[in-house]
Amino acid sequence: MIQHGLVRDATEEDLQEILDIYNACIGNGIITADTVPVTVEERLPWFKAHQPESRPLWVLEADGEIAAWISLSDFYGRPAYQPTAEVSIYVSEKWRGKGAGKYLLRKMLEACPKLGVETLLGFIFSENKASLKLFASFGFETWGHLKEVAVLDGRMHDLMITGKKNLKDFERLKEL
Repeated sequence: MIQHGLVRDATEEDLQEILDIYNACIGNGIITADTVPVTVEERLPWFKAHQPESRPLWVLEADGEIAAWISLSDFYGRPAYQPTAEVSIYVSEKWRGKGAGKYLLRKMLEACPKLGVETLLGFIFSENKASLKLFASFGFETWGHLKEVAVLDGRMHDLMITGKKNLKDFERLKEL
C-alpha cells in the first residue's frame, strides 16, 4: 500500500510517462472515452493549460517511477465556474489497488481551498466501480447520470457525474 510518496507538479519531461499510464487505459471500456492512444504533441496544450496555483497536474512517484497522476481542469470554460473543477486520476496498472488513487485524491482535496476550488466534479463511467467507490469514500455524491452517452467497443456506456462541495472542511479526511 502506498502510505507516502513524492507528490509533485508534473513537468513537460513527465508527459510521456503520464500518457503511458493514460494510454494503457484505452480500450478497457470503463476508464476513458478516448479510443486511440494520444501523443505528446496532441496533449501538449492540455499539459500547458494546467497551472500549479489553480489547476495543478501532479504526479505520484513511488519506487523511482510515476505510479499515478491527478489533475484539476476547468469545468465548462466560463469564468463564473472558476470555483468548480473536474478532477481526473489515472493509476498505472502496476500500482492499482495499492492506495495510489486514494493517496492522491486526499492530497488534492486538502489543497483545494488554497487553489480556490470549492466544488469538485468527477466524470466516471458507471461500470468503473473502483473509481465510484473511491470517490464515494471521500464524500462525493452522484449528481448526475447520463444514460448511454458513450460508445466504446460497440456498446453504449452511462456516465456518472459525482460531486463534492464545501471543500474547506477537511478534518474528516484525515481519518480516511
